[in-house]
Amino acid sequence: MDLNSSSIPKAVAALKKIDEQLAYLAALTAVGIKPLSRWEKPLVDEPEGWIGKLDLRTSAVSRTVQSGGKVTEILFSRTEAYLRFYETCFSDTPIDKSPSAQRWEGFLFGFPPCCVDAYIQQPYQKNDLAPEDQKILFHWACKGCLITPLLLPEYREVYEFVAKL
Repeated sequence: MDLNSSSIPKAVAALKKIDEQLAYLAALTAVGIKPLSRWEKPLVDEPEGWIGKLDLRTSAVSRTVQSGGKVTEILFSRTEAYLRFYETCFSDTPIDKSPSAQRWEGFLFGFPPCCVDAYIQQPYQKNDLAPEDQKILFHWACKGCLITPLLLPEYREVYEFVAKL
């Protein structure tokens, strides 16, 4: 999907009024950089509104936290299969930071597997990225990553697109 196609700027601008990070995440997903995304804050007019105008399918998944409370995660993807797979793995389950759960989430959210493994071993290790590059990613890049530098130009293009709206 082209960022400048007729419906994208208007939908992303509307999402940006709700939350800039939501707009950025939705744009990354709409153009296919991220296969699946998750929003963990309440959305008043979503998920059928502006996210849907980006040709993203949505799903709401209920999870539990250690205190026993429930949270609702809003998922969006261009592909129904990613939504259904996430629902199968995580719907009505406790939020889990086990290595297995992190690997599945990393796969579904489009994170490089080397970065996921490094994060599981030791979160937030020093890496080779400039701070301004690391801040536009939704994963923590591993030291010496070969995949993240290939993704950065596409992330940067979407980040700058959203910033200009």
